[in-house]
Parts: sequence; C-alpha cells; structure tokens
Amino acid sequence: MNEASIETYSVSDLADSLIQRKLSSVELTEFSIQQHQIVGSRLNAYKEWNPEYVLETAKLADEAFASGIIKGPMQGIPVSAKDIYGLPGYPVYAGSRKRLPAKWERSGPVVQSLQNQLCVFMGKTHSVEFAYGGLGVNNNWHTPRNPWDQENHRVPGGSSSGAGVSLCEGSAFAALGTDTAGSVRIPASYTGNVGLKTSSGRWSTEGIVPLSPYFDTAGILTRTVQDATFVFGAIDSPGESMRSHQEFVREISRMQINNFRIGLHSGIMWESTERSIIDVCMEAITALEADGCEIVSVDFPDAETAIEMRNKGGIASADLIEFLQSELPEWLEMLDPVIRERIKIGGNISAVEYLSRVRQFEQARVEVNQRFIDCDVIVSPTVPLSPPLLSEVSDTDNYMPINLLALQNTAVASFLNLCAITVPVGLDSLGMPVGLQFMAPAGKEHMLLAIGQRLESIVPAPKLPKGN
Repeated sequence: MNEASIETYSVSDLADSLIQRKLSSVELTEFSIQQHQIVGSRLNAYKEWNPEYVLETAKLADEAFASGIIKGPMQGIPVSAKDIYGLPGYPVYAGSRKRLPAKWERSGPVVQSLQNQLCVFMGKTHSVEFAYGGLGVNNNWHTPRNPWDQENHRVPGGSSSGAGVSLCEGSAFAALGTDTAGSVRIPASYTGNVGLKTSSGRWSTEGIVPLSPYFDTAGILTRTVQDATFVFGAIDSPGESMRSHQEFVREISRMQINNFRIGLHSGIMWESTERSIIDVCMEAITALEADGCEIVSVDFPDAETAIEMRNKGGIASADLIEFLQSELPEWLEMLDPVIRERIKIGGNISAVEYLSRVRQFEQARVEVNQRFIDCDVIVSPTVPLSPPLLSEVSDTDNYMPINLLALQNTAVASFLNLCAITVPVGLDSLGMPVGLQFMAPAGKEHMLLAIGQRLESIVPAPKLPKGN
C-alpha cells in the first residue's frame, strides 16, 4: 500500500488492511511518524513524542497479527492522547509547567481499552493548562498552530488543542480528548474534523486529570464520522468480538437512512454567530432537508438558561481550585495568569451557592428532555466565531470575552448533559473550517453518529490544502 492510499483510507479500511496483512502496523506507524516530521515542528501538536517507543508498540501489534491474534478493532492503529490522560511510559503535565506526580500517569479505562486492543499511542498532544480554556492557548508550552492558515498563527481550539492538529498532520488517525464545556468539539470544528462529546458517565474519567467532575466527559476526534463510528464502537464496548463491532458499525450505517427530525431554533446560539458561519450551516441544514430529513421549528429556552448559568461561573472554577489545593498545591502559584484570573473570577463562591447552582443544573437537565418530544436532535453552529489570531488573544483583557464566546454553543450541551457531535460542513469567509453541531438526549450517541454519517454523505467536508 502506498502513502497516498494510507492518507485517504478510513480507519475501517486501515484495520481491514492490517488484519489481511496487506499493511503492517510498523509501516502505518512509520508513515505517521514521517507525517509528523514533515510539519510537526511548525504545528506543535505534541507535548511528548517518542517515535522509538511507538515503533516497539507497533511491532507488538504486528507480532499478534502474525500469530492470528486480533485483540480488537483498533489493533495497530495510530492514536494520539491529550496530555491529561494517564498513559504508561509518558509523563503528564496537563498543560502546566511542571510534571505531575506519577499516580496521574496510570491509565484509566478509556486508555486501557485501547491498550488492550494493541492500538499504537503516538504521543501526548498539547492541552490548555488543566483543560481550562476553549481557544487552545498555552503560554507554558506554546500554542499549537491551526494548520488551515499558513500565513498567520491562528488558535486550534481547546482545550484539546493538539488533538485536532495531530489528525490534520496525519500523525494519528484518531485522537483522545476531553470535553467539559466544548474541549473536544471546538478544536474539532476549528481544524475541520469530527468531534464527539459523550454523555456524562458513559465513559469513565478515571485516569484523566480532572477539571470539573460534574461536567467532565471523555471524547474522541476523528477525520470523519465514519471513523468516529468505528472508534466509538471500539471504546464503548471493549472486549466484544470483532463480529459484534462490525455489526455495530453496520447498524449505524443502516440508521443513517432514517428521515430524522432535526430541531431548528432561534435564539442566542444563532444570534451571536458570525454571518458567514450561519450561511454555511444553513446550507448544510437545507441539504439535509432536501435529502428527506424533516426540519422542525423548536423552542429551546434551555440554551439561554444554560448560558446564563455558565456566565455566573462557579462549579467548574470551584472544582479546579479544590482539586489544585488538595492534590497539587504547588501548581497554584505556577498557573498561567489567564487561567488564574478565570478561576478567581468564577470560583469565589460559598458552599451553599455551589450546591444551589448544582441544583439548578440538575433541574435544567430534567426539563431539557421535553425539547426532544417533537425532534430527534437540535442543531446549531458549533462555534460562533472563526478561529482568532493568537495575537488577538495574547492578553487577558482580549482573551476573556473571546474565550467566553467560543465556548458558548458547546457549553449548552455540556451543562444540560446532552451528547453532541460536530461535523465539518464548509469554510467561512476567512477560509477557516465551520462545524455543525447536533445535540441529543444523554445516551443517544448512536443517533448522532447516524445523522452525522447522513450529513457526511451529502455535504463533503472541506479538504485541507496540501502543504498546510
């Protein structure tokens, strides 16, 4: 198999080629290493990169294939992991200046499920410090560069800031991220990739440095929805037979022919979005309607409620302060001033106020299910604004309002405990990728993947120009 084939193959195609011994994991991994070497120093996707160690893992996968042993669908597939995941053999910095204690390097269930399948972890991608930011800015280790703008350093989205970049450069075919208020979906949208936020509690967050246990979820970024379906199935049901996984993938493919009811609403998620982004999103929605899906007008006051509660701050900030004080007190004095200012503003609340806000969120999470009586999903732009230049968010005064706006639409799903997916649907007036977000009730990830595949089949994703 030549390099051009590898670059265009889906994860499913690569897995089949590995099983059939048409391609070795070492060859695939060497391709990924080469891709990183070509553009890696410029894009800065990775905090930790160890190609020698990675190739040893690939050899183990090949030895298993040679013996007729298939540990799982992701065997031999290159994957990147955000630098808040514990991954044996790698330090954890969580975007901070100092390496975290060794206990945070132990893998949790998500990583373990992929390790057990003999996937090839390529390295640790950059994260915003303690995952607390939506733009991807990290003043400790330099901010990864958005590959869609060759002339200017634009932010890649955060907090999983290196994850989407690793997919764009071809050094990984799937990326592990986390999503507390948009940290999978924003970098996916900003880099022209697919991002899936799972329902709260669906995947364990053990083995992941916490930001806010109440909101934290593990998630994935992939190049396509088809890839997301394959990877989601491999992680969601670890230990199942290859036949069961294949049936899951086929079932999602069958589901995509349904004439889904897509809820479209007016309100803040659209009103504060840039015009060219709205135009691209509406073109995609119109294409779905022309393809047989039903576009349903829905009321969604829950969005305004969630954003209003988000703007008050409190829960996530207080959770991070408590975690640092209890687990990493030395890190408090080392925090990036932007991060320190954000948690100071939002976290200075009483225990009574904290519990009051939790109660409000719990009530909102129950009430939001009423909005899906007449529709299967609710749609919105993923991010209201185009990726800003790094220079535009280099100081706290500029950073704060732009970061707040970037997180606005994705935070709605997080705070209301919806699952959500972003799918690339075009380019805005600056030539930067636009993501369309679908939100569904908790536990409906299968539906999101099916709708995403339907959209992907009729609205081609923009292609990153060669050389970026």
